Amino acid sequence: MADNVEDVTHEILKGIQASITTLNERVGQLSEEFGRRFEHLEAGLRKDRRNVAGMLVMMRATAGDFDERVTEIEERVATLEARVQ
Repeated sequence: MADNVEDVTHEILKGIQASITTLNERVGQLSEEFGRRFEHLEAGLRKDRRNVAGMLVMMRATAGDFDERVTEIEERVATLEARVQ
C-alpha cells in the first residue's frame, strides 16, 4: 500500500505541474491580449484628445468671430442712435 501511495502522489504532483504550466501559458496569452487592448485604447484616447483640442480651437475661433460681429452691430446701433438724438 505504501508503494501505491507514493505512485499516486507522484502522479498528483505531475498533474499539478502540468496544470501550472497550462496556467502560465494562459496567463501569458491573457497578458498579450490585454496589452494589445490597452494599446488600442491608448491610441483611441490620443485620437480623441487631438479631436477635442481641434474642437476647442474651432469653438474659440467661432466665439471670437461671433463676438466681433456682435460688437460691430452694437457700434452700428450706437451710431444710429446717436444720429437720431
